[in-house]
Amino acid sequence: MFEVLKACAYIVGAEVFLRTTKGSISYEAGKYVVIFFVLMGILYKGISGKGYPYFMYIMFLIPSIFVASTTLSFDANFRTNIAFVLSGPICLGFAALFCYDTKVTFNQMSTILLYMLLPIIMHTTYIYFYTPDLKEVLSSTASNRAAAGGWGANQVSAVLGLGMFIAAIRLFTKSSTTPLKFLNTLVLCLISFRAITTLSRGGVLTAVATIIVFLFFYYAKVSFKRKNQVIGLFLILCVSLATTWFVSVNQTDGITNLRYANKDHLGRDKENLTTGRLELFTEELSGFIDNPFFGIGSSRAKDQRKEIVGQGTTSHSEFSRTLAEHGIFGVFILLILVFKPLDIRAKNKNNYYFFAFLTFWFLTINHMSMRIAMPAFIYALALLKITHEKRPLHRKQIKQA
Repeated sequence: MFEVLKACAYIVGAEVFLRTTKGSISYEAGKYVVIFFVLMGILYKGISGKGYPYFMYIMFLIPSIFVASTTLSFDANFRTNIAFVLSGPICLGFAALFCYDTKVTFNQMSTILLYMLLPIIMHTTYIYFYTPDLKEVLSSTASNRAAAGGWGANQVSAVLGLGMFIAAIRLFTKSSTTPLKFLNTLVLCLISFRAITTLSRGGVLTAVATIIVFLFFYYAKVSFKRKNQVIGLFLILCVSLATTWFVSVNQTDGITNLRYANKDHLGRDKENLTTGRLELFTEELSGFIDNPFFGIGSSRAKDQRKEIVGQGTTSHSEFSRTLAEHGIFGVFILLILVFKPLDIRAKNKNNYYFFAFLTFWFLTINHMSMRIAMPAFIYALALLKITHEKRPLHRKQIKQA
């Protein structure tokens, strides 16, 4: 079971890097590999009977396929379109079934997170070599593909944001010595710099928000003596991130500041803060209102935009897309995803990762949908039952006379 989680974690951390370097078997391979690994785990250890709502969740995804068979345009590739929008939700469903109420220790969770972080460090290194001089490629405040290592800045920013989050966690939980504090801080700063300079804000803002949520619950659970150490590490974190920000502003000739202030390269305010995401969100909610029972069908939201404006822009919000394409079943899906994890939280309130993982999942699916396996797997990690390691019991041998 633990080996399955480590394997999935490594794939999740490496997925965008493999897409960037064309090292993956196919574009969607990351999600399918995670599904394959968790299915092996399910066959090996079984699943908790208490996780049955996630089986229902998977079943609720199916009706939209039949609806799509009647609503998708004639020239749309049915199999490809359906697989593109449903592979992420199905990955989440199977990962949730596997992880629900599964016991791991806090040390094992740290190892799982490390397995995600290592390929992200590799990815960050690649980006440094791909674009050593940012001033050569940054000429506007739009998300920059070259600054992201030659791949979509939104996906790269999201996975680097995960790296920031994990590096921050390790700074607080796995920095028992001064060299480890320095190493974890350095890794955090290096990843943060490249995340910020992609000029895609979603991954960075998600990381910052999630780190804050994690620290709130972590600080509440540690001992009084440990609280003083957490405060000291928090100061290190703030100084490190502030320094990284000022370095990024310097290396981009102020473009970073303009981007996060929602201004163009000439310093003029942009009209649209969400870069078109709000319009897509509104359109999809209209699709739900017009078709509240069975929805418009899987991938139909993108297909409709292609028919109307000539370009099939992919949804950035899994929330609105689920409602539009699945109708009333989408409502049930969202209710399961939001409320079922609270069962685990009620039984295991010592898990200071829980709300951080759910926050990361929720913010990620609302700025880049579920285009990669990362949000699905992070959500599943929140369902693990994390326990403290049992101290070994030493028995004193009785000397025989």
